[in-house]
Amino acid sequence: MTASKIALVLGATGSIGYEAARALDAHGWVVRALTRDVDRAARTGASFYFVEGDATDPASVVQAARGASLIVHAANPPSYRGWSRLVLPMADSVIAAARASGARIVLPGTVYNYGPDAMPVLAPDSPQNPRTEKGRVRVALERRLEAAADDGVRTIILRFGDFFGPRLRSSWFRQGMVRPGRPITGVFNPGRAGIAHPWTYAPDGAEALARLADIEATLPPFARYHFAGHLDETGTTMVETVARLSTEPRVRITRVPWTALAVLGLFNETMRESARVKSFWRAPYRLDNASLVAAIGPEPHTPLRNAVRITLHGLGCPTKPEPGEPSGTSSTAPNNTSELPS
Repeated sequence: MTASKIALVLGATGSIGYEAARALDAHGWVVRALTRDVDRAARTGASFYFVEGDATDPASVVQAARGASLIVHAANPPSYRGWSRLVLPMADSVIAAARASGARIVLPGTVYNYGPDAMPVLAPDSPQNPRTEKGRVRVALERRLEAAADDGVRTIILRFGDFFGPRLRSSWFRQGMVRPGRPITGVFNPGRAGIAHPWTYAPDGAEALARLADIEATLPPFARYHFAGHLDETGTTMVETVARLSTEPRVRITRVPWTALAVLGLFNETMRESARVKSFWRAPYRLDNASLVAAIGPEPHTPLRNAVRITLHGLGCPTKPEPGEPSGTSSTAPNNTSELPS
């Protein structure tokens, strides 16, 4: 095992991977971000640096991980496409790189591993009996990592609810609830009134990941943690917060057209996989973070209104000025929001 504080991040040009890279950089890690297009990625102005490679190519991941003590595996097939054929080969690449470098793997986990039998309180040791193909793939991925831990390849899994944040390229918030780059005249609600649903503000989740990374040497070889985030207990708090921040006098809140998604899914893989996670919006659940709090202390927590406002700014959606803020500045993106490479 190396003592270097070097982290390789796969998926750093995507969603939570980019936030994780930023958080690790802020914690003093030397961050290498794996990407297929170094020149384009470097134009983002990120303070970490990019190395060329492909997460599906074991040799390039092994090369990129040389000297690293941490590998954040945040790479996913885009827009749900190719999950069944790509997720496990990428995991094998990461395991091979961790084995060669002695690095600890950190995997941002999802709730799709679980079925109805695990709800309403999802704990790190809850049974994983998913009802969807995406869930079954994620279970197979975690089992592969757990088996590797028995053979010396250490892993941390930090599981999150649905992400939102100013720099995410893929999320229900960005792709299913609002229209980026436009004033908010309507909000789609994938949930239902009275059905509790957990949300993770991505910078908060990434900060928790970085705090675990800082103490990884003290953690078990295979460790799972859950991030509680913002629990929308009413099933409407998130969409109502978005509506209240809108500059428009009237904002219509409507349900996501799940039936239409299912029909479109007959012809489009992204729509098909989106429709299949409907059950996670129809049953109340929350993530039990007791073991995470025991490890790092209280979760990083940005107040919901602030987090939603920053997110909307990052998406180019104007919001009402806050008290004391000069009018005309509401659409300026705070917190150094930047464009991500593709």
